[in-house]
Amino acid sequence: MRAKSLVPCLVLLLAAFAPPSSAGEAIVARMTGIIGPSSARFMVEAIGRAEELGAECVILEMDTPGGLDESMRQIVKKIMTSRVPVVVYVAPSGSRAASAGVFITMAANVAAMAPGTNIGAAHPVSIGLGAKVDSVMAGKAVNDAAAYARSIAGRRGRNADWAEDAVRESVSISETEALRLRVIDLIAPSMQALLDSLDGRTVTIEEKTVALHTKGAAILEMKMSWSDRLLAVITNPNIAYVLFMLGLLGLYFELSTPGAILPGVVGAICLILAFFAFQVLSISYTGVLLIILAIVLFIVDVKAATHGALTAGGLVAMTIGSIMLFNDPDPALHASLQVIVPVVLVTGAFFIVGVYLSIRSLRTKPTTGGSALIGQEGDARTPVDGKDGKVFVAGAHWSASSDEKIEEGKRIRVIGVKGMSLKVEEIR
Repeated sequence: MRAKSLVPCLVLLLAAFAPPSSAGEAIVARMTGIIGPSSARFMVEAIGRAEELGAECVILEMDTPGGLDESMRQIVKKIMTSRVPVVVYVAPSGSRAASAGVFITMAANVAAMAPGTNIGAAHPVSIGLGAKVDSVMAGKAVNDAAAYARSIAGRRGRNADWAEDAVRESVSISETEALRLRVIDLIAPSMQALLDSLDGRTVTIEEKTVALHTKGAAILEMKMSWSDRLLAVITNPNIAYVLFMLGLLGLYFELSTPGAILPGVVGAICLILAFFAFQVLSISYTGVLLIILAIVLFIVDVKAATHGALTAGGLVAMTIGSIMLFNDPDPALHASLQVIVPVVLVTGAFFIVGVYLSIRSLRTKPTTGGSALIGQEGDARTPVDGKDGKVFVAGAHWSASSDEKIEEGKRIRVIGVKGMSLKVEEIR
């Protein structure tokens, strides 16, 4: 009897000193901005890292206006084949999951949004001055995107009709509407609230039902590498556009003032970075050529002094070229007018000042050389007749000639210069 009574006591004692059960780790990767190669690599690596560690889940916190179709599909493929649950969390408040972000959110095992966020507007749109898209090709792009959205939504048990409307009609909804329409699974005001809400939820991984145990889970945040952060900055269309313009201006300064070195080095670096970004982004060569033409017109106007006619043409070419530079169907991958307008105005103002100074220099009387003596006044130090005579002009004695005889001491004016001899006339 005594031995039996000790058993419960031993069980309680072991339970008291046993380590608490661990809820595992939750990998968190935060992605803000345009979805491109760098963000795609970062998200794929985060999911891969979670698989290696056997994490409870990986949370992709996202705020994006959209991005490249190829990068989006790369992320979606990794999410759909992930061996750990993937949670996409549109946060913090004020964030959005637009365009490509819609597909990524719907591909998640669990889709969540923070209060004050929105999702939608996934319709392929072509913008740009004079851009004409073949109606057949545009229809194909819309149909392909709509079918892809329906496929993802159907696989995850979400509202496939809304997914198609987001593509075809560019609809956008708030987090409360998204929850009501079964576009997302839950609303969470914070990361901790998200982890608490995920606890006990079941998801399907590799055709198996898996329960999440995230309450009290340790958060392991992944950071972008410096190279990915640099790539993300460079591939921003606004940054790429500014780098391109700085590169062209830097080369102009170097060619106009040989030996300055710094403008040439900075310009070359900016151009290389811009062309690297152009490899990732969708670029219109027409836009590139128009911008280069604008710079050429500016330079010719400064050198030839055409009184601003070429500068006006250059401003028009630069404006059109800047708007046409990016031809991706996603508006998020175009340079903003808030960047284009100041860059065009500042560049135009610089060359307008150059044209003004060039014209003023042509109209200004020379102050050096023989031409500077024309119009100068002085005194005849000897009688001046024909080619014989001496005059005092501009602080020096000169040989002088005159068509009429000028008496010594008379005031004279220089009307011509030939070699070291002046031609003068008497001031009456």
